[in-house]
Amino acid sequence: MKKWQLRIAPWLSKCFSLPSDVMMELPRVTMIGQLHVYIENHQGLSVYSDKELKLKSNKGYIQILGSSFVLKMMLPEEILLEGHIKEVKFIPD
Repeated sequence: MKKWQLRIAPWLSKCFSLPSDVMMELPRVTMIGQLHVYIENHQGLSVYSDKELKLKSNKGYIQILGSSFVLKMMLPEEILLEGHIKEVKFIPD
């Protein structure tokens, strides 16, 4: 994002009651227990194995560690991961 967009996006989000993840192109991570992770607004798959998933986002990487991973759904900007999830972390650029 450009500098002026970074300054005006939070203001627009607040004034028009828009979700900040949409206005600022931030990823949204939704977990259901330790079984499912649904990630929106990512920019592509970086690493995938049965123990690790790493996705690129506009501010860094989202890393998920665990075991028995299966990609249940993969769309251009959305992923549904199933398995035993032990850790979810954000790695800044």
